[in-house]
Parts: sequence; structure tokens; C-alpha cells
Amino acid sequence: MIYSNRDLSWLKFNHRVLEEAMDENTPLLERVKFLSIVATNLDEFMSIRVPRVIDQINSKVFQKDFAGYTPEGLLKRITRRAKTLVELQYRTFHTVFHELKQHGIQCKAMDELDHMQKKELQSYYTNKVFPVLTPMAIDQSRPFPLFRSKGLYLSVVLRQEGIATEEDDEPDLAFLQVPANLPRIIPVPSNSKNSQEFILLEDLIKDQIDTLFFGYTLIGVHCFRITRNADFILEEEEAEDLVEEMQKEIRRRQWGNPVRLEIEKDFHPFALKALREELELCDIVYEIGGPLDLSYLMKLPEMIPGMYQLRYPRVEPIYPMDMDRSDIFAMLKQRDMLAFHPYESFEVVPDFLQQAAIDPSVLAIKMTLYRVSGDSPLVHALERAAELGKQVTVLVEIKARFDEERNIAWARKLERAGCHIVYGLVGLKTHAKLIMVVREESGTLQRYVHISTGNYNEHTARLFTDIGLFTSNAKIGEDIAVLFNEMTGFSTARDWNYISAAPTDLKQTLITKIQREMKHCQEGKPARIIAKMNSLSNREMVDQLYAASQAGIKIDLIVRGICVLRPGIPGISENITVRSIIDRYLEHSRIFYFENAGDPEVWLSSADWMSRNLERRIELICPVLDQSLKDLVIQSLQLVLSDRVKSRIMLPSGRYVRENGGASPIRSQFETQEFIAAWKKHRYQTIPSH
Repeated sequence: MIYSNRDLSWLKFNHRVLEEAMDENTPLLERVKFLSIVATNLDEFMSIRVPRVIDQINSKVFQKDFAGYTPEGLLKRITRRAKTLVELQYRTFHTVFHELKQHGIQCKAMDELDHMQKKELQSYYTNKVFPVLTPMAIDQSRPFPLFRSKGLYLSVVLRQEGIATEEDDEPDLAFLQVPANLPRIIPVPSNSKNSQEFILLEDLIKDQIDTLFFGYTLIGVHCFRITRNADFILEEEEAEDLVEEMQKEIRRRQWGNPVRLEIEKDFHPFALKALREELELCDIVYEIGGPLDLSYLMKLPEMIPGMYQLRYPRVEPIYPMDMDRSDIFAMLKQRDMLAFHPYESFEVVPDFLQQAAIDPSVLAIKMTLYRVSGDSPLVHALERAAELGKQVTVLVEIKARFDEERNIAWARKLERAGCHIVYGLVGLKTHAKLIMVVREESGTLQRYVHISTGNYNEHTARLFTDIGLFTSNAKIGEDIAVLFNEMTGFSTARDWNYISAAPTDLKQTLITKIQREMKHCQEGKPARIIAKMNSLSNREMVDQLYAASQAGIKIDLIVRGICVLRPGIPGISENITVRSIIDRYLEHSRIFYFENAGDPEVWLSSADWMSRNLERRIELICPVLDQSLKDLVIQSLQLVLSDRVKSRIMLPSGRYVRENGGASPIRSQFETQEFIAAWKKHRYQTIPSH
């Protein structure tokens, strides 16, 4: 078998994330965060990928995918491996919390608390929790409620007191939603300064459950959670109002078909039987040995002051020393600039846009928005620019999964400020990250462009590794202007000066460059490929890389997540290596290097090598033209390839193993900031300090 299945490859990726929570060298409170990330990742996988497999089974699809799996066989493997992953996740959870207890950090049960602690929590329950609880009994007049996807619920099995019953009489059943608008982590008052204790909201409700069911004897109270199909299909071409149709589909997402039921250990069999019958679920039931939905753990470290020895060392992004903050446009007229996030501050992007907003010489600003933070300075700058009379056009992608509502709200806000809003394109997601500023200078128009591998989101820019290119190159500016006209108007594609864009020609550009490397190799000229991306799953791209390997080209792939290519197979991929870096930051930059017979090319992109990116999205690939910046990117890639601490290498079987650390192991994420700062300091000694 020369291909891995995409979904099974994703489960291996989430296992690598879990390894960071298992790693004793990872600080304890950071291990807690990795447990949360594993849970969030699995939720999305179950709500998006698994329903597609189930739909194929229901549609009687028996055809195998190119990795050799039928839908039915794939679902069995997914279910088995996901359950194994969850079991390991909860074993890790208990290990981590046992170690946290040694530092005074504990999740308590009510029966472990003293009298005063119980009294305070009972008061909290009475005043804050009880008023928002709604018990839902099940009987002839009150049918099953519709359980929201990924909401946390309690099943309550009980009998009425004083009523004679036969031994085989069924008990009564009720449900209760754990309020999602109340904090799930409740601090427990403690007299010790060295103790950080808390209790979970559902455990407090369980302890006080008799306040909701007077006159009944409680038999069993247990948590459960349902994951529903969130992979809706938007009929874009038939929609009269795309935004209105999207809002309808967002509401429907909460009530999609159930695909997973999670239940607490020792869940009452009567309640489980009722849920199985109502939800029509057979095998996709997970019995959980701990609190359901560990995504809540992401907030726990924020609630614990100090404890710096249990966290990663604090690292503040530095403002790019090669950026002249006082006059960005004058600087960009002289040279291009690269910003490496999160090692360098994302503030450079809002600075660029805010300076454009108030500059009287700026006539127009155009931008794409895919995922934006809650209170974005970029959005405020766009509003300011529109209020000052500039032509502001923003393409807001309202089909960005799970950010649809936020993006619609931002789009409405920008529209009210006077911006011209384009709500995405029918049939395509706009995933390219672009800003273009048009400025009048000495009677001519000059374009300034920012192209990024990551989203315009200052929160994730502190957590994801990405690169942003600032340039005033006239030819690149002309390309970006044409691309914006295609996205907002009726302009058709034409030959580019430098860039390539999906879905028209980006994939073919990449294929052409791979084939050029093969030709150079055959001619005895230098040939090599380094490609860094999040995911590799497009079969045509994999086959091109296999052909290049067979031609003798050395290929280094740095693929964080899904990778269906298998390296090291004799006669097929023996010249290919695949690495995955999982560490403090999420590796997110897409960088492609081609040796090109000794005249290397470096390209930055928003696109992974997946079918959706190459064929169903508006994506971009742009070269780094400045030779010194090109050298910087190449050296940063070499640093990643040298990682022997957080790098896993894929074997021909598809399994990942840690690389040997050696005498002086390199941890690329911990060394990159210092490396970039030293490189720029050496290169740009004359730049004013900030």
C-alpha cells in the first residue's frame, strides 16, 4: 500500500498532539492545554469528517478510496482507533491531574469538601445555578427534547416516592442541560495560599439534584453528550440571499443527525437504552472514564496565578527590527519585508493598515478576511479608513467553518461604516490572505501589498507560526489588483506576472515546478524540493512527488497534520522524508522551495496540498523575490529540518517515530526567534530602533 487514508492519517496527527500532553518534559499546565486541544480537534473530526463516511454508507457506496478502504471498512477503523485514542487521552488526563495535585491544583468532588466549602458552593448553586436549570421529564405528554450538538446534559433516572411498583416496572426518566453560559470550572474557597482547588459545574448540580425532583427517589444521575453532523451543504446557487441562507444553515447545524454519543462511566442502562433508541445510534457510543468534553481545560491555566515553573517560559514577540514604524510606506518603497509570527509581533499588520487609514495619500484599501479575532484592530482600521472617505473593499468569507456567525457580524459592522462588502463567492471559499493599499505618489498610483500564510487574527498570530510578506513590487501589486477584480467583479483570469491562484492555475504551477526539477535532475543540474504545509492529501500532487523521487530528487516534506504520502518505499519514495513538528506553537506556514538548477525559488502560500485548497478555494502562491529574504526563509527551513526534539519522522508504514536527539538536539521553535532577530540585526544595522 503506497497511500495512507486521509482520516486515519488525521487520527495519527491528533495522537501526536496527545503525545505532547503525555510528555513529562512538557510543563504540567501546558500538558493540560494539549489535552484540551485533543478534545477540540476530535469534536471537529467527529462532526465534519465522520458524517461524510456515514453518508457514503447510507448511500450504498461500496467503492474503495485510493488508499484501499470502503466506507464501511473505514468507519470501523475510525471508530476503533478513535476509541483507543480517547482511552489514552483519559489515562493521560488522570496522570496529569495526579501530578498537578502535588502542586496543590485539584479538581474536587463534593464529598471531599469541608462544611464551610460546601456551604459556600450551595449558596452559589442556589443564587446562580438553580434559577437557570430546567428539568425535562419524559412521558406520554412530554417527548424527548432535542439535544444540542456538543452540549453537556444529565440523565436522571428516578421513581416516585410512595407509589407501589412491580419489580419489572420501568423507572421514570428526565434530562437536564448543564448551562453553557455559566463557568464550568468553579473555584473552591480555600484557606491555603498554596492550594488551587475547583469543582466542575455538573458535579455541583449532581450534588444538589434533589432540589429539582421533590417527591422522587433518585436512582442514577449521569452526564452525556451528543455530537451531531455539522457538515451542512449550502445550496449557494439557489440562494436568493447568501447571508440569510448561511444563517439558516448555522441554526440547523445544532440539530444535525447524531454521529457520536459520549456517556459517563457506569451510565444507567435504562437511560442508555432510551438514548440509543431515540438517537438511532448503535456502535458510536463512547464510555468516558472522567469528565466529558475536556475542551474546558484550556481555561484552567488562566485561572491559576503564578506557577511559572508549570508553564512554558514567557516569550514576548519582538517588533520586526527591519520595519520603520514611523513611515511604513517610505520603507517599503526601498525594500520588501518579511514578518515571522509569533516570533515577531503581529502589531506590524495593524500598523500597516492603521497608517493607511489616516494617510491622506491613500485612496483605496482592499482586504480579505477569513478568520478574525473578537475585537480586531484591523476591522477598526478599515472602519476608520471608510469614515475618512477612502474606498474600502473587504471580501469577508462567511463560509469559514465555525466562524460564520462572527464573520457575518463583522461584515454587517463594516458595511455600516461605509465599506463595500463582498460575502464570498458562490461555490468557492476565499482562503487567500491579502491586503492591498493604493496610494497616490507624485501623480502616479503605487500599490503596497501584504500577503500572509495565516489569518488576520492577532490572537492566533501569537499561537501559530506564519509568515507575512510586505512588498511594493509593481508586478506583484498588479497581480493582486487583478485577483481582487476577479473576486469582486466579472474580470476573468489572465497570465500572471509572478503569482498563481487557485482554483485556476495554482496546482498546475506546482506540478510544472516539480516536473522542472525532474528535468534538471535528468540533465545533471542541482534539483531538490522542500515543502512545508499543514496537510498533504491530493493524490495528483502525491503522485507527482513519487515521480520526482523516482527521478532521483531529494524531497523533504514538513507536514504537520494529514499526510497520505508514504516515504521511504523502495522504488517509489525512497528519496522522500516526511516530518511533523508538534510543539508549543501550531506550525501553520506554507513554504515551498525548488532548487531550480542552482537558482533557488522560495514561495509563500495560503494553500495546503489538499483537493479543497487546490480546486475549491481561492488561494494564492507568491514568490519571495528579495535575495536576502529568500536566504532567510531557506535558513529557517533548514532550522526546522534540523529539529531533533519535537520532530517526528514518518516510516514507510505510515507510523511516526521521534528523531534521534543527538549530542546537541535542536528545538526549532525555541531557537527561531533568536535566529531571526540575529539575522535581521546583522542585515539591517541602520534601521531605527522601535
